[in-house]
Amino acid sequence: MTNTALITNDATVLGLLAILLGAVFYTAHSKNNFWQKFYAVVPAVLLCYFLPSLLNTFDIVDGDESKLYYVASRYLLPACLVLLTLSVDLKAIAQLGTKAVVLFLTGTLGIVIGGPIALLIVASVEPQLLGVQGPEAVWRGMTTVAGSWIGGGANQAAMKEIYGAGDKIFSAMITVDVIVANLWMAVLLIMAANANAIDKKSGADTSAITALKEKVELFRAQHERIPTLTDLMLILAVGFGVTGFAHLFSDLVTPFFVNNYPDLARFSFHSKFFWMIIFATTMGIAFSFTRLRELEGVGASKIGSAFLYILIATIGMHMDVTMIADAPIYFIIGLIWMLIHASLMLLVAKLIKAPLFYMAVGSQANVGGAASAPVVASAFHPSLAPVGVLLAVLGYTLGTYMAWLCGQILQSIS
Repeated sequence: MTNTALITNDATVLGLLAILLGAVFYTAHSKNNFWQKFYAVVPAVLLCYFLPSLLNTFDIVDGDESKLYYVASRYLLPACLVLLTLSVDLKAIAQLGTKAVVLFLTGTLGIVIGGPIALLIVASVEPQLLGVQGPEAVWRGMTTVAGSWIGGGANQAAMKEIYGAGDKIFSAMITVDVIVANLWMAVLLIMAANANAIDKKSGADTSAITALKEKVELFRAQHERIPTLTDLMLILAVGFGVTGFAHLFSDLVTPFFVNNYPDLARFSFHSKFFWMIIFATTMGIAFSFTRLRELEGVGASKIGSAFLYILIATIGMHMDVTMIADAPIYFIIGLIWMLIHASLMLLVAKLIKAPLFYMAVGSQANVGGAASAPVVASAFHPSLAPVGVLLAVLGYTLGTYMAWLCGQILQSIS
């Protein structure tokens, strides 16, 4: 089949994607009133998907023919996962208090069980949603939302590959993911503005929040510094070094399971991509117990996030923007799903008399990840933004495992 796209050179396509991402980030952080109002309505991450999709829709590039997604998903994604989990401090998270961790895990549970419940509720009215097993099956698309809402974009991409979600259902689910998640974030920001009144009414003890502010400010002062070239080369060595061994590990382990355990195919154990992602995430966690975690002070997660946004842009090239008009039923599923998550969070927060801060950041660390959890945290106090990052990193750590579990439940009921 002849490629009829205007631009067929992947180097040129990569340049276009880089320019689009640069433009989005530049305008998103502009002090210009127009852009501030624009991004108050339109999430920047949605544009990072949407603008590349326009290149594909108008035949400027051909997302199916381009090899950029393959390169990004196989080389940049594992490195991204390593660099995002490298900074996880399990001890520091535990010291935030059991209520913060309980609420974070409650949020994760709400997403794992909320998806299957939402699918069953909507399928009781629209039964054709069940019984479909092809790449465009709704349950496969929902696994990518679970990956995004428990971890983030990297985990979302991992679920797309592991469960083989088709491009059409993925396009629809990205729209549901971003819009529903941002509606909930707006609710959290409104609640944050009234945090004192809400905490007073619930009888929550907020003394730990004050201590937390002081601890976070001290941590930042001790670890942040301007990166040197050596720092940056070490970050790349860790990210791509683990990526290389992740590929080697998957090449060795996958044939073993294929040959000796054929029945484990339904658990993704026959997928090289699955083992590659598991290896990268596990090594990131392991390195977090070593001095390598100090690389976070010189921007490890920022470089990981840059890799992630390149991946997001390459995913966007496969999107069909016309799917937005066909997605109302998926929005209903997404809204019910988020309602289950939110209800469970609010219920548990009330039962354990947790400060609103823990509920809001615990929820957003799941649903929004490192991109928006700091936004919600800083709505309570600017010095608390890193706490959002800290819990979001825990989300990246759990994202692959728990989204995979959610996918298994979704698969079993479909």
